[in-house]
Amino acid sequence: MSVLERPSAQNRDSKRPRRRRFLRLVALALALVAVFVVGVAFGQALDDGPEPGGVTTSVRTLTPLPQQPPARTVTVTVTQP
Repeated sequence: MSVLERPSAQNRDSKRPRRRRFLRLVALALALVAVFVVGVAFGQALDDGPEPGGVTTSVRTLTPLPQQPPARTVTVTVTQP
């Protein structure tokens, strides 16, 4: 076997960091896309909300409940202020 047919230990070791770097870049790209999608969804949710400032006035007339006369009255006299 010649040197060209058999991968050396140095060649095998140099491919691993490249693969890891590629996987990190792919993971970073996916994370950035996910953050972008969440941001767009949040913006759409804010845009779809109701417009503030609408005033609604509700008028009701309450009738008073009947009251019983007091059972007794008490007078309090204060002599010193």
